[in-house]
Amino acid sequence: MTLDDLFRLQDVGDPQVAPDGNWVAYTVSTIDTTADKRLTDIWMVKWDGSEDIRLTYAHENSASTPRWSPDGKYLSFTSDRAGKTKGSQVWILDRRGGEAHQLTDVKNHLSSYAWSPDSKKLLLGIAEDKEAAASDAKDKEKDKEKPKPIVIDRYHYKQDVEGYISSETTPTLLYLFDVDTHKLEKLTTDTKYNEQNAVWSPDGTQIAYVSNHDPDPDRTTNSDVFVVEAKTNATPKKLTTFEGQDGGRLAWSPDNKLIAYLHGSEPKYLEYNQSKLAVVPTAGGEPRVLTEKLDRAVSSPVFSEDGQSVTVLVTDDRSEYLASVSLDDGSVKRLIDTPGTVVTRNQIGGHVAVVWTTDAAPGEVFAFEDSKLRKLTSHNDALVTQLKLGETRDLQAKTKDGADVHALLTLPVGYQSGQKYPMLLRIHGGPDAQDGHAFVPERQLFAGRGYAVLNVNYRGSAGRSAAYQQIIFSDWGDKEVIDLLASVDEAVKEGVADPDRLGVGGWSYGGILTDYTIASTTRFRAAISGAGMGNPLGFYGVDQYIIQYDQELGPPWKNLDTYLKLGYPLLHADRIKTPTLFMGGDKDFNVPLVGGEQMYQALRSLNVPTELVVYPGQFHGFTRPSFIRDRYQRYFDWYDKYLMPPPAAKK
Repeated sequence: MTLDDLFRLQDVGDPQVAPDGNWVAYTVSTIDTTADKRLTDIWMVKWDGSEDIRLTYAHENSASTPRWSPDGKYLSFTSDRAGKTKGSQVWILDRRGGEAHQLTDVKNHLSSYAWSPDSKKLLLGIAEDKEAAASDAKDKEKDKEKPKPIVIDRYHYKQDVEGYISSETTPTLLYLFDVDTHKLEKLTTDTKYNEQNAVWSPDGTQIAYVSNHDPDPDRTTNSDVFVVEAKTNATPKKLTTFEGQDGGRLAWSPDNKLIAYLHGSEPKYLEYNQSKLAVVPTAGGEPRVLTEKLDRAVSSPVFSEDGQSVTVLVTDDRSEYLASVSLDDGSVKRLIDTPGTVVTRNQIGGHVAVVWTTDAAPGEVFAFEDSKLRKLTSHNDALVTQLKLGETRDLQAKTKDGADVHALLTLPVGYQSGQKYPMLLRIHGGPDAQDGHAFVPERQLFAGRGYAVLNVNYRGSAGRSAAYQQIIFSDWGDKEVIDLLASVDEAVKEGVADPDRLGVGGWSYGGILTDYTIASTTRFRAAISGAGMGNPLGFYGVDQYIIQYDQELGPPWKNLDTYLKLGYPLLHADRIKTPTLFMGGDKDFNVPLVGGEQMYQALRSLNVPTELVVYPGQFHGFTRPSFIRDRYQRYFDWYDKYLMPPPAAKK
């Protein structure tokens, strides 16, 4: 697999089963290298797989979020294509034929929409755009010539992509939109709170949603489930009272009496959250946590047709699969035993559609029926048949302090047993995430260049127990590095990795752990730290994680010793001897570029070989394809420079 192949991959997502179960609409994203951007279109495939039809053709403006009207007459989607109103709007395709036409004409920012069960209304999530509400276009053009200062007066005042958050920033409220008359009515009215993840009840009389109604929502990560009648001037009712996160994707029982939701860990474990499945009566009453004994994170609940169980996605030790949870006793039945990852899914009646991926196969739409997966789409098949891919194996290691660590080892293309290869330890971010059995282009790009690739689910990762995740609370870089090095030792012991040609790298928390790792050992000959940092003290108030700092580490004036202990990559940079490439986007508010700049400056001062690459206009996750390509090429060049020449003969 090469960089040219990377941009031939098609990203398949968001499957939506039609009300009659005969079709599945979904999205396909591709890269337009000439325009240097990603474009998304709507497709639909027949349930039996006999037909696969492209419905939209994005030349400049993507189409996404396909949704069927419950009466089956329309397929809707969102797009910012040219129409009677600027910005993202809901468009509809009449299934009897004809061009798509614009349905909504919202002048503010539209973030979500959902059809009512009778197909007569849309539930819209809208945030007021004060700039768009300026007097007239001429005045707005003048305003562009005169930038205004941003006045900050909030505790949580910055967020990646969103930018600076001031008192002028407006929350998302819920609105009802009449499909025939286009009348828009406000459903929720309190402008202090964001209302999210809204879902209609099956009978169309109520709407459930998630919100934080604490006195100052900026200072907590609390969220609760609310329900409100689907009419104006109705008073919302709060159904949950847990001080942590209750919410996620919501699901109504078929009889309208229960709402399934995700119940989070206690608030201090914000970054190590393990969501459990819970249900609460819509009339009010005591919630029940159903997966208390599972000790794995779940997501995406959907009630069964008979209302006796809830299907969820379970994140479990390098896989993510469908499972059924009994409403009666909370017993869990795994529905997919094959290693792999369900990226997303949708269910209408007895028809379940998923996007499924494995180590050797990019995501495609599958039907899940009769306890089996049946492939419906083949957007990437032609490309994959042309590629020689590296095999991915499970790897396990026991650490010096007794931890059992699980990892993935991808072998280089053309691997021969008994031969040792240069190996890259590539560290995932989060830390509340996992490296799983899925098609990950980075692994195959490196494998195609002759590298073995090691991905470790260190302590702090998802997919294991809550205790496994939470053990690194306020102790960053300690147990994770122990786990990473033990896994490297195991790969060397198995005869795959050449101990004299080891590289390390990662992005986000993976970049942070790269900094911790090279400050802990000199065994790596090359490192790449993307969007990382080595000095939490210098990041207090600089990134978007102020709640985590205050809840997990405490403010610096109370716990300075903790910050100094965790700041050892920068404060003891003189331990670092590994040539290191630092990278980041200059618009990143998640892990701001200053983290890489500080580490780069330290190594430059110490005359350790280093470079800093800054990508203009990029947030934490890169969106410009040419920059993504450039980043990969710099990965290759840096690692090749230090790892590909065989080690010098020992005298």
